[in-house]
Amino acid sequence: MFKETYQVIGVMSGTSLDGIDLAHVYFTLKNNRWNYKILEIATIPYPLQWLNKLKTAIDFNKTELIQLNEEYTDYLGTTIRQFIDDFDLNAVDAVCSHGHTILHQPQKGYTLQIGNLPKIAKIVNKTIVCDFRVQDVKLGGQGAPLVPIGDRLLFSEYDYCLNLGGFSNISFEENDKRMAFDISPVNTVLNFYANQLGHDYDDKGTIAKFGKLDSDLLIALNKLDYYQKPYPKSLGFEFVKETVLPLMEKHTIAIADKMNTYIEHIAMQTNYSLTKKEGKLLITGGGAYNDYLIERLQIHLPKMGIIIPNAKTLEYKEALIFGLLGVLKLRNEINVLSSVTGAKFDHSSGIIFKN
Repeated sequence: MFKETYQVIGVMSGTSLDGIDLAHVYFTLKNNRWNYKILEIATIPYPLQWLNKLKTAIDFNKTELIQLNEEYTDYLGTTIRQFIDDFDLNAVDAVCSHGHTILHQPQKGYTLQIGNLPKIAKIVNKTIVCDFRVQDVKLGGQGAPLVPIGDRLLFSEYDYCLNLGGFSNISFEENDKRMAFDISPVNTVLNFYANQLGHDYDDKGTIAKFGKLDSDLLIALNKLDYYQKPYPKSLGFEFVKETVLPLMEKHTIAIADKMNTYIEHIAMQTNYSLTKKEGKLLITGGGAYNDYLIERLQIHLPKMGIIIPNAKTLEYKEALIFGLLGVLKLRNEINVLSSVTGAKFDHSSGIIFKN
């Protein structure tokens, strides 16, 4: 008989490289419905040396990746342990960690999230649930997106759940099935250009707002093959590095104009992705703070009610849901939906390491 309350720490490091998100979450199961409360939180920014490693690791050879995985597991484990010590969280049932995606090539049957080596359980001195994507890829799935099971179980009152992070992804119910897919790159591209201007990111979208739309670039972006593919489908940083940025660099226009045009592209592709254009749209992720992006989304979806939640849910939703994925794995219950990943069947994914 499984219990009905769990305390876990959800851990997420996204492709936008904002840092490591940690959220202490209290889950309760009552009348077959999951509820949550996000308690202590922290985002640990990456030191410059780690930022540089993670940005360039896509080009590492096999030996370098093995070494990186070892070093990152040490770093991630120490970071989690410090969070536990800072808030005296020794009573948690498990730490549920995504790791950090370096390579994601499901079409080749391969995905790599570093920081998920067995030694992390010893470093943290807790039960670890991690490496949630690999099993799905082995079952013929995309290994992504994984968040939709959490959208269904925790945020069912919304017609759509949109996350604006390094990439945007959407989740919704269609014919009694949960559907979800990656829409487009978001902060992986916007931050790249903000960095060129000496900023970590474009605060509230101010730079983009005062740029000018370039119709030739917009047309070229919207014509990219990925947007014509049916879902389920997912994106990795390879798409940004090999396709999006080379295309944008061919257009010799001001950086602000590139950013303005790219935000219009995000808004248009989001609009195209929604089968119905009215209802309630929950938006989370760092892109929710980009006022200009939200403004353009509302312009393209005038009948859609856009809801931006409290700061804890907005910023830590992915950490929250990886916490839930870990709980479901501990209960040996389904935590990955084949309807969104394209795997052969629904399954309970992840690896459990005991300390």
